[in-house]
Amino acid sequence: MFGWEFPPFNKGGLGTACHGLTKGLANHGCHVTFVIPKAPLGASSSHVNLIVADNLTLADLKDVDLKEVDALLIPYISGEEYGERLGAVRKVLMQKGLDTQHVDVYGKNLYEEVWRYGQQARLIAMHEDFDVIHAHDWMTYQAGMQAKQVSGKPLVVHIHATEFDRTGGHPNQLIYDIEREGLHAADQVCAVSNYTKQMVVRHYGIPAEKVTVVHNAVEFNERTPSHVQAKLYGDDKVVLFLGRLTLQKGPDYFLSAAKRVLEHDKNVTFVIAGDGDMTPFIIHKAAEMGIANKVLFTGFLRGPEIDRAYQMADLYVMPSVSEPFGITPLEAMRNNTPVIISKTSGVSEVVRHCLKVDFWDIDQMANKMLSVLRHAPLHRELQRRGKEEVHTFTWDVPAKKCLEVYSGVLSRAS
Repeated sequence: MFGWEFPPFNKGGLGTACHGLTKGLANHGCHVTFVIPKAPLGASSSHVNLIVADNLTLADLKDVDLKEVDALLIPYISGEEYGERLGAVRKVLMQKGLDTQHVDVYGKNLYEEVWRYGQQARLIAMHEDFDVIHAHDWMTYQAGMQAKQVSGKPLVVHIHATEFDRTGGHPNQLIYDIEREGLHAADQVCAVSNYTKQMVVRHYGIPAEKVTVVHNAVEFNERTPSHVQAKLYGDDKVVLFLGRLTLQKGPDYFLSAAKRVLEHDKNVTFVIAGDGDMTPFIIHKAAEMGIANKVLFTGFLRGPEIDRAYQMADLYVMPSVSEPFGITPLEAMRNNTPVIISKTSGVSEVVRHCLKVDFWDIDQMANKMLSVLRHAPLHRELQRRGKEEVHTFTWDVPAKKCLEVYSGVLSRAS
């Protein structure tokens, strides 16, 4: 299995989904070797054989010896952002009198890193024993295709978000071409929702029968609590947005709805947890709207901080413009927090005990926020029903669907 990130070394839902899915597969007796491009020294996982692709030697492959990696590989980063980070790292090293020769080990932009990962995947596939290749999202499709080429084993590609989702319908041609090539090269495609399946069929020319819908799930662990009674300050109710601050996630619509809410109820604080290319815009917009004192920006959260954020919130809102699935509402429900979700999301296909809204209708969004915050019976009912429902979303279910996909491609290959 080829991924781009794996907890705790992740910046978004892709790593979370890969972690949950591999746990589910392990529960079904499937042995997974999971390959990621970079990770710090000592990275390991209890339920998968974790290989870090960078700087591998043949000896490393035999012993699965994990190496410390100093790469700039970050999920969702653009080529331009990569170049800026590369320049900043070089500058700091030069100031310290250190060697900068090998800083750009993957090349000068994200696309070269993707290509390099593919070449490392080719080497790994030549020396690992496996039955099926499973690649997650466009950054790993080159790796999956290279592994298929040298091994002859069937390839399953998993699409968690299309380039159309990420860009609001204005795809980067190079990324689109990589996505399209990987989808066509695959023996079977797993899509995280019917919404995403239709995108794949419509925009990439993939036959519908080649796409299997595998809805995501959520993990339950020792951090999963009963709701804690913690407040930021005062008696304010707390409404949470948690996700990347990008066009796809709709933080601007969340902010506009927040202003509407505050016009009717001043005792609400809005927490925006995450980062992304829209961060400066959203911060300035909050100031322009005159609500900066009621909006708290936490930056990117990870690990226990995520559950803590849900637990402190009275309501979680996911106003995504285009959301292939969306694990965050399940995480909120797991933490006993009521949710409002965008209708243009995969998770809205399967979750019943929540409120659903058109992302562009900020008045409707604000009204539903106020209803949940003001009416205790509604709040309690969403909590109770949501908590019951979310326990049906275990990773064993999508893992079983993936095993059925594996069996299908193996039977066709034999």
